[in-house]
Amino acid sequence: MAVAAAAVVVPLGLFFFASGLVVNLIQAICYVLVRPLSKNFYRRINRVVAELLWLELVWIIDWWAGLKIQVFTDRETLHLMGKEHALVICNHKSDIDWLVGWVLAQRSGCLGSTLAVMKKSSKLLPVIGWSMWFSEYLFLERSWVKDENTLKSGLQRLSDYPLPFWLALFVEGTRFTQAKLLAAQEYAASTGLPVPRNTLIPRTKGFVASVSHMRSFVPAIYDMTVAIPKSSPAPTLLRLFKGQPSVVHVHIKRHLMKELPETDDSVAQWCRDIFVAKDALLDKHIAEDTFSDQEFQDIGRPIKSLVVVISWACLVIAGFIKFLQWSSLLSSWKGVAFSSFGLAIVTALMHILIRFSQSERSTPAKVVPAKKQSEQLEASNDKQH
Repeated sequence: MAVAAAAVVVPLGLFFFASGLVVNLIQAICYVLVRPLSKNFYRRINRVVAELLWLELVWIIDWWAGLKIQVFTDRETLHLMGKEHALVICNHKSDIDWLVGWVLAQRSGCLGSTLAVMKKSSKLLPVIGWSMWFSEYLFLERSWVKDENTLKSGLQRLSDYPLPFWLALFVEGTRFTQAKLLAAQEYAASTGLPVPRNTLIPRTKGFVASVSHMRSFVPAIYDMTVAIPKSSPAPTLLRLFKGQPSVVHVHIKRHLMKELPETDDSVAQWCRDIFVAKDALLDKHIAEDTFSDQEFQDIGRPIKSLVVVISWACLVIAGFIKFLQWSSLLSSWKGVAFSSFGLAIVTALMHILIRFSQSERSTPAKVVPAKKQSEQLEASNDKQH
């Protein structure tokens, strides 16, 4: 991390980890004391507490970096968002797709009950990963043999969730890069599938399991397509922390769960067809630099995240001053050394968080030889999922 970037990232990291540890402590106490008595009451409390942390990242997008998220959908879909359970599927275009989803959830009023299927290592991330674990995110190892029961049991637990929730599932299984696109194109050409130009080939087993287990209590699937306009640099976590703006276009189409096919094979084909249509939609976006088939919806920039961050800032700064007065931490060389060590830890954690979010450091796609049969290729993809 460059010195200039560290001068911005480290103070933000100190603030985020200080407030986040408070949130984690409250979540842990509620998990131990409240959840055994009432799981749904715990979920209601955790929704509010987790939102106090996640709004800090929404603030970075809205007020610090000024990233603009432009939504293209119909008015009925926009009205229903946040008022119903939904399975959200999306292409994995940028490093911050999950943050874009959080912003849309915050606008819809369900940020605290937004969930996602994540790789298992995510829950080890200090503060943010721990908060996700307390919030019932589903963590998988990208091996269907190991993940099948974990996914199915996690989905079943959501059947009695007391508030509208979103469950995000990135069915491509990994973030988009040119290297992974080339591997997907070779796979498609070797098996007679439509050759993608802007997306990867979906891994359908997790999607099929999700539809099978959620069909009875989740009424809708939100098909989201993320694109970056030609005039905008690709957004990254580091750019956000440095206060550098970008623009993201999001196309949203709502599908009724009851209209999906009944058999697993047909649901898998439905998912593949959706990504073929998504690929064509992205071709059109590249040509027109917008999603012209849907109406632009102004989602605004609510002040809530700003109020939360200002409140946290007052609490954290006041607590830090009181701690310095009580401990005289900077009055001795041991205290200075301890403080320097703490800053080094925060710097390292922020560096890990930024690297963790980068597309080029996600699991690489494997180039599949043309002679492989489709069943073998599907099994290989499932291991990465």
